Amino acid sequence: MQKLNALIAGNELVVAPVALNPIMARLAEDAGFKAIYLSGGSLGWLKCVTEANLTLPELAEVAVDMRAVCKLPIVLDAGGGWGDPVHVHRTIALSEAAGFAAIEIEDQLLPRRVEHHVGIDHLVPTEFMLEKIKAAIAARTDPDLLIIARTNARRTDGIDAAIRRSEAFHKAGADMIFCFTRDPQEMRMVGERLPPPLMMFAPPDGFGTYALSRRDCAGLGYRLAASSGTAFAAMYKAVRQSYECLAQGRMDPFLGPGGADKAMKAAQDTCGLDRLLEIERRTMKDA
Repeated sequence: MQKLNALIAGNELVVAPVALNPIMARLAEDAGFKAIYLSGGSLGWLKCVTEANLTLPELAEVAVDMRAVCKLPIVLDAGGGWGDPVHVHRTIALSEAAGFAAIEIEDQLLPRRVEHHVGIDHLVPTEFMLEKIKAAIAARTDPDLLIIARTNARRTDGIDAAIRRSEAFHKAGADMIFCFTRDPQEMRMVGERLPPPLMMFAPPDGFGTYALSRRDCAGLGYRLAASSGTAFAAMYKAVRQSYECLAQGRMDPFLGPGGADKAMKAAQDTCGLDRLLEIERRTMKDA
């Protein structure tokens, strides 16, 4: 299994789908992905509290559960890093203990505001964010842990200001920069003005219909594309439909006749049931 820092040292774009529990991590691995993304936003929706109410130990617990069954490197969406520069030391220590391969720290004001989810951001001054980046680097004891510095300044001050912030983050020593924008032309501007490796969000509908291909993004210096919510949205839609069909006495058209049993068997295969049965039968036959 390649480490994330080795993956992003290449010339290709690494796509990391959101994973919020062990079976999602296993499914991502089965699909051939080389890394996964623990999204604070999607985990907040999963817990029905929003990202603003999550704590670091909650995300660390999820990571430990996933790492117990899947060895893909995990990128942590750490929001604002859970505090000021002095608190970032604790954030880095817990992130290393949980085994994260990378930690993404944003220039968001703390405590986080829920209205971030409707496009309204409250950011800390650039100089303060630089101190947080420096504190993260100073606290790091695992040389393989990547420090990703993210800015949402495009929403508050425009793309030029966001790029200027990103340049400052790079000079402060961040290993990777995430200058948030979903606009293809602005992403080109970011790639032309900032050095690789860069992080981005994968298009919600995938690269098939997006203005920039994976090769285009890689050519612009992007090395990590986190799909932060698409798999969660698919899970939400499927579960909601299943419940509605069960409540209304209808067959779920997504599963179809006999589909529930087939999908359950596939889930058991993903979880490694046959391997566990083999161990149990071999070791407990006289019990």
